[in-house]
Amino acid sequence: MNFPLTLLFVRLLAGALFAAEQPVAKTRSATPRLESVRISADGKHFEVGGAGARFKPWGFNYLGEEGTLLEEYWADNWPAIEEDFREMKKLGANVIRVHLQLPVYMSAADQTRAEELKRLRRLLDLAQDCGLYLDLTGLGCYRLAQVPKWYDELDEAGRWDVQARFWRAIAETCKSQPAVFCYNLMNEPVIGAAKAGEPPWLTGELGGFHFVQRISTQPVKRTQTEIAAAWVERLTKAIREIDPDHLITVGVIPWAQIWPGAKPIFYAPEAAKHLDFVSVHFYPQAGKVKETLTALKVYDIGKPMVVEETFPLSCSLAELDEFMQGADGIVEGWISHYFGKTIAEHRKKKDMRNGIIAEFLEFWKKKAPAH
Repeated sequence: MNFPLTLLFVRLLAGALFAAEQPVAKTRSATPRLESVRISADGKHFEVGGAGARFKPWGFNYLGEEGTLLEEYWADNWPAIEEDFREMKKLGANVIRVHLQLPVYMSAADQTRAEELKRLRRLLDLAQDCGLYLDLTGLGCYRLAQVPKWYDELDEAGRWDVQARFWRAIAETCKSQPAVFCYNLMNEPVIGAAKAGEPPWLTGELGGFHFVQRISTQPVKRTQTEIAAAWVERLTKAIREIDPDHLITVGVIPWAQIWPGAKPIFYAPEAAKHLDFVSVHFYPQAGKVKETLTALKVYDIGKPMVVEETFPLSCSLAELDEFMQGADGIVEGWISHYFGKTIAEHRKKKDMRNGIIAEFLEFWKKKAPAH
């Protein structure tokens, strides 16, 4: 379900190594400090500040420059990241979803990389400077070739142990940072054995990246609901041991969009009770806006909902707008995709593909909530 144009259209950004080390204190002092986002007392909305001002998450998924991932170049080309963050802010964003790769932060099953955690803190400082919150989506293993052998060979229990350690390290790094919007346990986790020719734990290959990850391949007399609940409980407990405050969610494939009537697994009551809000990934199909809205309602479980991925990938911009208007009153926040180019840069290409993206970014900017 991850949107392929994120990989295809992110521009190559330039910057010098020495510039990456320049301080950012000047911009930080000019930006009001962010206040942590929380769930409202009635459990239906997001809010910030002592007065409980309503907060509507709005922004972009941001992987990094074309053909690579953010953490693969942030040590050498920090100005490129700064440029993109400030541009996303200009386009109306208040939340940026970034994807943290497990192999970047875990050098062994029980060892973390301090230098990478330090860079994550720097990313949070940049977000603060720009007035942006981060949706920190974890446990990524998007590049098959970069998955450590020691991790790939672990059984389910061993992997869950490592995943809990990963989240403790991330939570320790981020617990005092108001720029954290949420911890997202994993991008599109699934349950079940691999198909012939697939890696044992990864699936959803797209453009050389594996965006979908299995949390269990053997049920061992457990239902999928039981497995999902046990996994969510394990990881949320690991986070809460360190950080009792920041929100926790998990971004899921909406199977009800594919198979009408399918029930949520990660948002069944057994797992959902450990999560603060619902995150779902919806790409409406042409001519099926009504059906997409019906599928969306399956995830309306009494918690705030964020559509964490969307784009007119298989529908018109007008149909995406129809979907969003139809979801008003159900969805509390929207996160689409940023492709690494400004509207003007897309317009310069003068081809249909870039024209569509430019039109979308103009649409997204106009719809952004005032903040």
